[in-house]
Amino acid sequence: MATHFTDQNFKKDVLEHKGVALVDFFAEWCGPCRMMAPIIDELATQYSGKAVIGKVNVDDAPATAGTYGVRSIPTIILFKDGEAMETKVGAVSKKDLDDMIKRYL
Repeated sequence: MATHFTDQNFKKDVLEHKGVALVDFFAEWCGPCRMMAPIIDELATQYSGKAVIGKVNVDDAPATAGTYGVRSIPTIILFKDGEAMETKVGAVSKKDLDDMIKRYL
C-alpha cells in the first residue's frame, strides 16, 4: 500500500528521504485519481525497500500541494534525494511511471 503523506510528514518522509520518492497528488472526488490509485498501490508494493511511493490528498494537505504548484490532479512528482526531478499531470500508465522510477533508481 502507498504511504499517505500530509503537510506534517512530507518534509521528513519525502524531502529528507535519500533516494527515490514518487508522490501522487490526488483528491477523493477526482475520477482519474481513482483510476490511478491501484497503480500507485501496485508500484508501492513493487518498489518496497527501493523507493518510497505515496499519495498526498490535496484537500487535506493544501500547503504541500501549493508548494509544488499542483493545479490539476492527478499530478505525480518524482523526487530524488528531496529534489523534484520529473512531473506527470493526468492519468498515466503504470509502464510510464515504472520507467520514470527506473531512471532514477
